[in-house]
Amino acid sequence: MTGEAVHVRAALPDRGVDVDLVAPAGRVLAVLGPNGAGKSSVLGLVAGLLRPDPGSVRIGDRVVADARTWVRPPDRGVALLAQRPLLFPHLRVVDNVAFGPRSAGAGQRAAARVAHDRLVEADALDLADRRPHELSGGQAQRVALARALAPDPRVVLLDEPLASLDVAAGAAMRRLLRRVVREAARTALLVTHDLVDVLALADAVVVLDGGRVVEQGATLDVLTRPRSPFTAQLAGVNLVPGTLREGALRASGASAVVLHGLVDDACRPSAAAVAAFSPRAVAVHRDPPGGSPRNAVRVRVVSLEHTGELVRVRGRTADGRVLAADITPASVAADALAVDDERVFAVKAAEVTIYPA
Repeated sequence: MTGEAVHVRAALPDRGVDVDLVAPAGRVLAVLGPNGAGKSSVLGLVAGLLRPDPGSVRIGDRVVADARTWVRPPDRGVALLAQRPLLFPHLRVVDNVAFGPRSAGAGQRAAARVAHDRLVEADALDLADRRPHELSGGQAQRVALARALAPDPRVVLLDEPLASLDVAAGAAMRRLLRRVVREAARTALLVTHDLVDVLALADAVVVLDGGRVVEQGATLDVLTRPRSPFTAQLAGVNLVPGTLREGALRASGASAVVLHGLVDDACRPSAAAVAAFSPRAVAVHRDPPGGSPRNAVRVRVVSLEHTGELVRVRGRTADGRVLAADITPASVAADALAVDDERVFAVKAAEVTIYPA
């Protein structure tokens, strides 16, 4: 069965959720956002665990939920792969995978053939005769994937399926998901907090915050030009919202921060905009530097965190905005930098991009 588009235009007033989003047919849509943003509610609406009030859920040309229609979860053609495999402990692996086709009315031989094919697809055929307690975490998740695909679902829901795996097992599972979901053109909704998952698997991204869609678009577009604090943090960039005035961004709120940079042609004077720049482009000084044109922002250091070969310095501006700078350990030592010190974060105008909010 080929994947079909999913359109959720629905509200859940008791959860503060009101969304309108589309997962294109045969594509992987990453559903991102901070905790409590409404990601699990979106999956619940598609899976049939929650009912819109008001609104509708459509899979392909078929309405599966609205004010007059309710299609039971088993009849929607939707499969879920979650953090925990939840395999039936009393069944062998092959019987776990055959369970879906058998429940749908397939005969024993037909279900066994499907189970065999799905285990091959999930690189798990060698596990067919084992019991769940004999599997490692990565093996169990591969079996759970085979079981999810056994009924040939129209839509696959991936609810942080790699979150409980170690690094090696997670990398192997990510490669497998890319092959059997993305490259096989199955429609999928992926909930994750891992940027690597998004980059490896997602064709498009929708970002939720407070139960609303705040960003959406192609994965590369959203991550290279974030517009929300969550996406900026995920992409690893500083993001300052404000208004474009006289060719520079004046930060919103009571802040006196003004940032000069490369202004996108789509920006309009006095319109809302954001300025984005990498922490690696930020230098840390005791006093405002001279020389080439720079943006200089006074901060109080709130944390020092070792990240690979660099140290991430987080500084809070006078109005509470937190910015980050990545500098070498040698620079930290030479400056005797410590938490609660006052410093100046400086970034060249050429390293700052200003674009519409």
